[in-house]
Amino acid sequence: MSGLRTWFADLHVHIGRTDSGQPVKISASRDLTFHAIAREASERKGISLIGVIDCHSPGVQADIERHLATGEMREASGGGIRYRDTVLLLGTEMEVREESGGPFHLLGFLPDLASMKSWTAWLAPRMKNVQLSSQRVRATARELQAELLQRGGLLVPAHIFTPHRGLLGCAADRLAERLEPDGIAAVELGLSADCDMADRISELGRYPFLTNSDAHSAGMIGRECNELLMAEPSFAEWKKALLGLEGRRIVANYGLHPALGKYHATYCTNCRKAIRPSPGSQVQPETDGSAAEVCPACGSRRLVRGVAGRVAQLADRDHPLHPDDRPPYRPQVPLSFVPGVGRAMRERLLREIGTEMEVLHRASEKAIASVAGPKVAAAILAARTGRISFVAGSGGVYGKIADTTF
Repeated sequence: MSGLRTWFADLHVHIGRTDSGQPVKISASRDLTFHAIAREASERKGISLIGVIDCHSPGVQADIERHLATGEMREASGGGIRYRDTVLLLGTEMEVREESGGPFHLLGFLPDLASMKSWTAWLAPRMKNVQLSSQRVRATARELQAELLQRGGLLVPAHIFTPHRGLLGCAADRLAERLEPDGIAAVELGLSADCDMADRISELGRYPFLTNSDAHSAGMIGRECNELLMAEPSFAEWKKALLGLEGRRIVANYGLHPALGKYHATYCTNCRKAIRPSPGSQVQPETDGSAAEVCPACGSRRLVRGVAGRVAQLADRDHPLHPDDRPPYRPQVPLSFVPGVGRAMRERLLREIGTEMEVLHRASEKAIASVAGPKVAAAILAARTGRISFVAGSGGVYGKIADTTF
């Protein structure tokens, strides 16, 4: 155990454009380049391991090679690209669609640039445009999985419960229906779920859970993250942490409170409203309506099943059963969700206190109050300790803090 310490890791961050302006992830910020991600993680977020999941793109690879050539970045000995105190893991997000199910996303991670280039060569004839992110791959999930593992990669189903492009959200009732169970390195819960929800499904008990941001802009990096016990940030050390080898492990999952996720509650597309508790109901707002087949307000069957409802459908346990090695899940409310914290206040907090991880999890209430005032400080501390309530997100709209009196 000597020499091990904890590091924050966010393993799902998108690139919007290359340095030359080529589009990569169309829906991501134009300012989100490989270099910008590295700077944001290292200098402002306090995150030491970042999974950049558009590195299959030839334009992104060209950017990486330029940064390596200038000496500003270097290949980490254990795998990944080092920038100052942060290592960027080379990842890719792929879309698969098979018979009798909707499209779903898979994350793949490879140890170095050479293996990622080999992966691009395999993908290129099977995709419409290998330059872009999250493109449909003309292969089965098992074929893709086998090719990735052959190159020393790790495979993680992305945001598994979401109604749009989550494997268990729209494509299958069990992971084993689409993938070889032994070839899954971990499961990404997504913004609308937590460990208590996922551990109601017995199939998932064997896998580590990851809480990642799926960031499409720099400000969203770290809104979900993982705390890992490792010797250093690198691909090799991360793999050991997932496997629980040599003392490495996941110490904690810091996840967006599930009610803040965009797809937590079931949504009626006819009413354009979430299904909320009926008057006097004792059921929590984020789970009420999970079993509804029709909208209680208008009778429509045009429902987008929320993550809470989908988990209720799939669960084979009434209550979560956590494996002994399951780390704690610590709900996190990013600064962007805190009332009173706009862009200017966020910048001041980062400038005068430190990184966002420091503000959210470590700084004292007194220190935060000295910068942002007592009301903001109380809100951050209430979120940190779980003393806060929410209006659940649904239908692609984030949830929000419901009670600002702390």
